[in-house]
Amino acid sequence: MRNRFDQQLELLNKQLIYMGELCEEAIGKATTALKEGSMEQAEKVRIADEEIDQAETDIERLCLRLLLQQQPVARDLRQISAALKMITDMERIGDQASDIAEIIISEKKAEAADIPVIVKMSEAAAKMVRDSVNAYVEKDLELSRAVIEYDDVVDEMFEENKKQLIDYISKNSGEGGKEAIDLIMVAKYLERIADHCSNIGVCVTQVHEDLYDTHSHLDTVKNAPGEHFHHELEVARVNYMLP
Repeated sequence: MRNRFDQQLELLNKQLIYMGELCEEAIGKATTALKEGSMEQAEKVRIADEEIDQAETDIERLCLRLLLQQQPVARDLRQISAALKMITDMERIGDQASDIAEIIISEKKAEAADIPVIVKMSEAAAKMVRDSVNAYVEKDLELSRAVIEYDDVVDEMFEENKKQLIDYISKNSGEGGKEAIDLIMVAKYLERIADHCSNIGVCVTQVHEDLYDTHSHLDTVKNAPGEHFHHELEVARVNYMLP
């Protein structure tokens, strides 16, 4: 019985990895569409979103089957419950990548080359998706905490992006206001993607630390003593040229 259950958990892990790869791919295509103004890549993001929705349905069915047939307890139950939470966040990541694609398609162009922080935000968000899913599958608490902490790095990028867009409007004497608003929306979607990745990181730590209060746990991780977060922040400042 346990062997069968372990096999199903392994299948669950594989499906989560696949869904995470779809999310990462959607963000990557959205990044390419932003940099190149590519309608083709933007359309592919919308297709990827549909695949992400289907992956969510498949994983949800597997989790419910595990709950009904195996009636797991303790850590096994927490692991399956975490997976159900994770797929909700990953489905929202797909939606927000699709929202970025919709902006590109509706405007039939992209101006992100003038705002490099947006491209860097996109790359950072894709990394957070990959790391958050890997943290769950590998049961890597250190990686999950790094994902939670890295959310603050993306928040800083968002603030820097707003400053650059204000400068962009100022330098163009108010011209390009609509494009600037679109880019702010793109940056906000990327910031939300990072939030969802942080939620996944919290799910991973809760599985192994028997905690259920997400908000207090998030505060605990970010306010914990140690230099890890500050080191990550300084590395990001260098990589992404933040002030």
